[in-house]
Amino acid sequence: MREAQWKDYELIDCSDGERLERWGDIVLIRPDPQIIWKTERKNPLWNRAHARYNRSPGGGGAWQYYKKIPPQWKVKYNELTFGIKPMGFKHTGIFPEQAVNWDFAEEKIKIAGRPLKILNMFAYTGAATLACLSAGASVCHVDASKGMVQWAKENAQLSGLADKPVRWIVDDCVKFVRREQRRGNKYDGIIMDPPSYGRGPGGEVWKLEEQLFSLVELCVPILSDNAVFFILNSYTTGLSPSVMEYLLGVMLKKRFGGKVSSSEIGLHVTQSGLTLPCGSTAIWQCGNA
Repeated sequence: MREAQWKDYELIDCSDGERLERWGDIVLIRPDPQIIWKTERKNPLWNRAHARYNRSPGGGGAWQYYKKIPPQWKVKYNELTFGIKPMGFKHTGIFPEQAVNWDFAEEKIKIAGRPLKILNMFAYTGAATLACLSAGASVCHVDASKGMVQWAKENAQLSGLADKPVRWIVDDCVKFVRREQRRGNKYDGIIMDPPSYGRGPGGEVWKLEEQLFSLVELCVPILSDNAVFFILNSYTTGLSPSVMEYLLGVMLKKRFGGKVSSSEIGLHVTQSGLTLPCGSTAIWQCGNA
């Protein structure tokens, strides 16, 4: 399992459906349904957290504040800086376990030895976009949420990357890729982190495990002949890493060669010394990568 290496984020402990986390100097307790063990909560920070997100029996939930915290604060990962804030559905603006994928993309861009164009789909608040920009690539950042794209722009400003070559696109990812096909635009790398559930261009509800093949298939024509990588991430429990690896293998290896791999990604838990699994990633990379 691949783990990210953080200084400004720490998964202190996890027990009985909850995470105890440090985001810079702020300690939060957030729900996580994967945490089915009920270990003793020995760490005193369980009782000293700044805030806790409580789920509602009817769905959703709300933050409960024990101490005053700023509406937004900053955390750093290497040279990148992100604005963090408690959001309406337990999230904070970044997924820290994804740092291993940011590192991978950054490394591949740096060693390519040529300018690369990267497409970041379902790009959220832009952490992967910033990693690629910092490595020297030009990036097309696409997300359907205007608020998330604005947040990503603010993160670029915080990281000193606002003047780098990036296109900020508020659009449905499927519609955007179809237009890119018609325009003949190509990308040397694609990063895709689609939601488990979503809506198609016509408003129809779809499940990722049912639509992922067509989603990847749609992207193949916009990969350049000298493409470097394709990163596919998922938090959908019905999609194992090996299933996603097989999908990228049959979709990309025949045309581009190279190799595919997959893994769970996770976060080191300070209290136990173990790793909490947080998602799955499959990667295709070119043969000389």
